[in-house]
Amino acid sequence: MLRRAVLVLALLLAPSLAHAEDRSAADRAAEAAIRARLAAWTEAFNRGDAAATCDLFADDLKSDVQGAPAGDKAAVCARLATALAKSAGKLAYLCQIHEILVSGDLAMVRLTWVLTERPDGKALSRDEGMDIFRRDADGIWRIARFMAFPVDQNERPAPGK
Repeated sequence: MLRRAVLVLALLLAPSLAHAEDRSAADRAAEAAIRARLAAWTEAFNRGDAAATCDLFADDLKSDVQGAPAGDKAAVCARLATALAKSAGKLAYLCQIHEILVSGDLAMVRLTWVLTERPDGKALSRDEGMDIFRRDADGIWRIARFMAFPVDQNERPAPGK
């Protein structure tokens, strides 16, 4: 009787477990796509390509960056284009991804951006942030919302705070 109950339970749970495995594979694929998008953005910024940097953002982008006005895609892209034009290849970003959580067509990425000056690599700023990605109708992951806050590298919080 116990064997039969275990068998019935296993048969009932098998579709759920198979679905969970499929979802996990889909989440892993989404995470890889998002990592690739962030790497492409970093490369585009570092080579001074303002148009390619703007491609990461959804048309309905909303952003909050401490020290800057809230922005939409046009404002963010204009700030990026201005920074790249003024820097003439002197600025470079490094992206440190801490966590990616995927749920269907949405994903949250917790990350740190470090802006450096070339050629010496001196860190100019360090921003902690959170990006909300959305898979658009064309299947491409784009940032729909983001927040970034500067971090003073000399004043790090104690562990656990």
